[in-house]
Formats: sequence, C-alpha cells, structure tokens
Amino acid sequence: MGFFGKIIGALKKTRDNISSKLAALFSRGIGDDFYDELEEILISADISVTTAEEIVGQIREEARREKLKDKEYVVNLLKDVIEDILNEAEVPDIQYPAVFMLVGVNGVGKTTTIGKLANYFVKEKKSVTLAAADTFRAAAADQLTVWADRAKVRIVKHEEGSDPSAVVFDAVSSAKAKNTDVVIVDTAGRLHVKANLMAELQKMDRVVAREYPEAHFYKLLVLDATTGQNALSQAKIFDETVDLDGIVLTKLDGTAKGGFVVSLCGELHIPVLFVGTGEKMDDLQPFDAEEFTEGIV
Repeated sequence: MGFFGKIIGALKKTRDNISSKLAALFSRGIGDDFYDELEEILISADISVTTAEEIVGQIREEARREKLKDKEYVVNLLKDVIEDILNEAEVPDIQYPAVFMLVGVNGVGKTTTIGKLANYFVKEKKSVTLAAADTFRAAAADQLTVWADRAKVRIVKHEEGSDPSAVVFDAVSSAKAKNTDVVIVDTAGRLHVKANLMAELQKMDRVVAREYPEAHFYKLLVLDATTGQNALSQAKIFDETVDLDGIVLTKLDGTAKGGFVVSLCGELHIPVLFVGTGEKMDDLQPFDAEEFTEGIV
C-alpha cells in the first residue's frame, strides 16, 4: 500500500466525521445558515475556531462572487482552502549531515517514532546513529536499543540518570568521526509547563550547535494526534523553547479529530514533516498537504 492509501486509511475516522455531516448539510441546500453550520462541522473535527472562521470566510466570499451554489464546487473550494493553509508552513529541505532532536510530552510515542524514522533514513541509503538522551525513564535506552537493532543502526547510550547533554555530545562526536549522515536524538518526555525540563532541552540544543555547527539541525515535536486542539498549546511552548523546525504526528489512525493539523500549520506556521499511520516499522510517511486534505474531506 502506498502513502496515499495509508493516509486515507489513517484518516478514516476524521473523514467519516466530516463527510457524514457535510452530506447532511448539503441535503438541506446552501441557504442562509449554511456557512454557520459548515463552520460548526469544521470545529467538530478539531479545527480551531479561528481557522474555521478563516476557511469559511474564504469559501463564502468566493462562492458569492462566482454566484455558485453547487455542492461539488463548494467541496472542491473547501479542499483548496484547507490545502493552502497546510502549505503556509514551509517544509524544510532536509540536508546532510543532519541532526534530529525529537521532543514532546510523555506518552506520545517518541521512542517508537525514532525507530521508524531511523528505518526511513536507512531506506533512503543514509547512515544513522541514535542518541539515547532519555536517561530519566527506566529502560528507555534499552527500548531504543531494540529499535536500533531492528533498523540496523548504531546507538550511543550512557547509564540511567546520566546527563542527557553528555549523551548528545558523545553521539555527535562519534557521528563527526564516522561521517554519519543522520543523528537522531531521543529526549525524555516532559510536560511543556515544567521550566527546568525545558531548560534541559535548551542545553542539548546548545551542545549540538556548539559541537557540530556544520550539521543541519532539525528540532521536531512529536505530537499524539488524538490530543486534538490541546496539541496547539504544546507546540507553541516547545517552539518558544527550542524553535521547532517541524512536527511528527503519531496515532493519526486513532482519532476522528485530525483537523487540528490545519490549525497547527495555519496559526503557528510549524510544518508537519512526518505522519505515523500505524504500528509497523514502515508506518511513517512524509507529510503531503494535498493527500492529507483528500484524507479528511
């Protein structure tokens, strides 16, 4: 199954949520209340009020200007507006050597995502080293080692309780010496409201910038798609802390409210780089705005 099939499958709950309500809305015709109800449908899929108002405002203006009330026209217009918003956040062109530091709150699936990401780069013919900088959670390094073995990549790790920045230092030093293409840094899950833990991320950030300035450094926030609208507040604070380059979405197949991604790109201008579409090693795909839009509408 290709990416298009996977993303459609992962977004089935969100699509069903929206499409059934759209069908009922169009059955009543495009009257005075149509646009208010369309806005409510978008909000029900966890598109924020601000973004929903922007989408509906654009559709209303265009439809009235063209004097069109055809269902197919309005649906295609809805897709175009959503895709444009998703593309407002520019996706970085990944260059090598590259360091990826993955951050996020507890339980979003960072370690699993790192295993899948390592596998993705191996398939792209890149050499990969993992840095087990989650030295706080019991057996985190052991769990990451399992993923490193599955992906057949190197791992740098220290004892539990070690300084995470020391792990990062050793990993980037090793990568430089071996001309490794990609370093992926695992970090401990942390609440975005804990200042001391966020400061620890900033320290790791500084280590990479200081010790490996020639590398292209990407800081990615791992978000659980089932979080919905709450993901926006997480993204905002992590972005303020480490200046995020992108988002990795996990558990997209478990939510009927995948619309929050539209608000994420439109309001925070943080691009989605990868999407987790299942549990298997290959179930991590590069994000595509057009195909995502087709998946939800």
